[in-house]
Amino acid sequence: MSRRALRRLRGESRGQSPLGGLDVGGGGEEEEDGGGGGGGEVPSLSGAGGSRRRPRQEPAGRVTNLFELITNEEAEDDVASKEDKDDSRLQEEGDTGNKEGLKTDRWREGDETEQPDQMPISNNKSRKKKKKRKNKKNASGESLCPGDEDDAEDIESILVRIENSNGPPCQSQSTVITDHRPLLYIEHRNLNPETELKRYFGARAVLGDQRPRQRQRQYVRSTWLTVPKNTWPRHSKTGISMALLETKRGVQHFAFEHHREYQQVQFKFLDAVESMDPNNLVLLLQMNPSHVDSLLQLSDVCRMQEDQEMARDLVERALYTLECAFHPMFSLTSGTCRLDYRRPENRAFYLALFKHMIFLERRGCPRTALEFCKLILSLDPENDPLCILLIIDLLSLRAREYAFLTRMFQEWEGHRNLSQLPNFAFSVPLAYFFLSQQEDLPESEINQAHERAASLIRQSLVMFPNVLMPLLDRCSVQPDSTVASHAFFGLDAQLSSPPVLNQLVALYLGRTHSLWKDPAVMAWLETNVHEVLRMVDAKDPMLEEAEQKRKARYQNAPRNVYRHVILSEIREATAALPPEVTSQPIMGFDPLPPLDSIVSYTRPERATHPANESTLSLFFRSLLPNFNLQGEVRAGGEEEPGAGQNLNQGVNRLMAAMRDMLANIQFQEPPRDDNPEGDGGEWD
Repeated sequence: MSRRALRRLRGESRGQSPLGGLDVGGGGEEEEDGGGGGGGEVPSLSGAGGSRRRPRQEPAGRVTNLFELITNEEAEDDVASKEDKDDSRLQEEGDTGNKEGLKTDRWREGDETEQPDQMPISNNKSRKKKKKRKNKKNASGESLCPGDEDDAEDIESILVRIENSNGPPCQSQSTVITDHRPLLYIEHRNLNPETELKRYFGARAVLGDQRPRQRQRQYVRSTWLTVPKNTWPRHSKTGISMALLETKRGVQHFAFEHHREYQQVQFKFLDAVESMDPNNLVLLLQMNPSHVDSLLQLSDVCRMQEDQEMARDLVERALYTLECAFHPMFSLTSGTCRLDYRRPENRAFYLALFKHMIFLERRGCPRTALEFCKLILSLDPENDPLCILLIIDLLSLRAREYAFLTRMFQEWEGHRNLSQLPNFAFSVPLAYFFLSQQEDLPESEINQAHERAASLIRQSLVMFPNVLMPLLDRCSVQPDSTVASHAFFGLDAQLSSPPVLNQLVALYLGRTHSLWKDPAVMAWLETNVHEVLRMVDAKDPMLEEAEQKRKARYQNAPRNVYRHVILSEIREATAALPPEVTSQPIMGFDPLPPLDSIVSYTRPERATHPANESTLSLFFRSLLPNFNLQGEVRAGGEEEPGAGQNLNQGVNRLMAAMRDMLANIQFQEPPRDDNPEGDGGEWD
């Protein structure tokens, strides 16, 4: 027998020593005996008769999982599998033909092919062992992976169907689950605007190159309301904390607290606001980058200067600062945590959430804005200090959450009288109409939603006849002659309405008039308007009842409605504010504070100055605000005893102040243009 044949039988390659620990002699003798005698001939294993190379034993020799070798029970099977592995490694180096690959593919599929009598016993044992392992894998795989190859081919069609849908694939199942959840249930993933933007444009378009950068950011604290940015100042101790006040009937009442250092910064902030100079706010933020009220006030200044990006960034910084001060038991999603708006420390959180919600809605993320809207309402649903009920219907319609809006109307109508608000009176039937236009609903539900929408819109037109003509004017729609000439929807309906009702109507139309421009919506509205005119001509008793309700109600608006109108900045609504509201100063960081505020600390009184000061004293007071030439004045207006005798001391203080002022004056030298060449040049 040649050396080459011996090396193959022993599992060697050229230049290698024999593999230790493998008894390959027995396998060689079996092959020689089966082949019919020696010489230099090598027994043929493939049955091709004349081929000197045996095919790869890849399925029997190659082990896909190394830990399967531990489970072998017999020592002979271990040796056989090692021999086959060595043979297959040698054959892989020499044989790369398609014929060999087709044979190994048939072996993988488990097809039985005819083998000659020269097949070694070790290969037969390894094949049996391999079939046992494959049967075990198939038996376990049937329970874990029930999908077939046909299901795998439909993956692309499934992905296309998911992308074309309005939400994630679990949205169809959530309709059943959300019925059992609380109405104001909040999901953390819906608080992130990137979740909604990914649904619209895809993750690649939203994230871009942000993924590798996020790993290197310096902020390690995870927050739900905002995502901290690398451009923000490093977060440190802010002087704000949250305390649990009490727990009543499963509802936990919390409150923010200001430490002594933060109170001093708050006093400086009030001085900066009174100075009416935004530069003072900038200087205060440079020294105290986590002061919440300064961030919110400066955000309003940037928004007035049309720097929307900076305004939004400052609001997010304020939210991040407040979220870092949360109590460990304070939960955003439970709906059982309350914050009293009467406490001044809590108002910054309300205002920051409201401003952030408005920015999200303008950014084109109505679903995320709706989640923040529910969060604000869950903090105090009984009092609703920012009157979120005047905007939650708009966000529900923009986000196409029609089921949420109709459910809220059904559950809260009994104790909150939502139908008496013009926005709910017209938005709820509009939501039912949009539900009736969905083709994936059963026919019975579509008919029921259409009938419900028609009934509610007729009641709304009867209750609020002053809405129709301004709505058509906003939508640039000319009514027909029947509607335009009828007195029920004419000018008298608008003049006879109370001012408070007109203000609510102006607020609603300024926000949601674009939703009514759809031709299908206008056709549906026209049909119901003609039905209402028939009711008016028939003198339906419901008309008289609605008129009595309008006269009895809408006399005075509560303070939270005025606060919402101020924050909304709808021009038609703010122009209708009563004089008792516009006559008092309105601060952006605390618009219309409650009359029954719970004050935990007060600002120290500043020294009052008499009205009969001399011109010299006023001049030096403009330079030095703390300067006081005359004596301290009491609250009653009387001078302290001995004030005239302290005139000399006042003059001395004046001279000392002048010396300090002159000592602090530094004259800057004019810039000098040195000429190194010494050539002065010529004057032009």
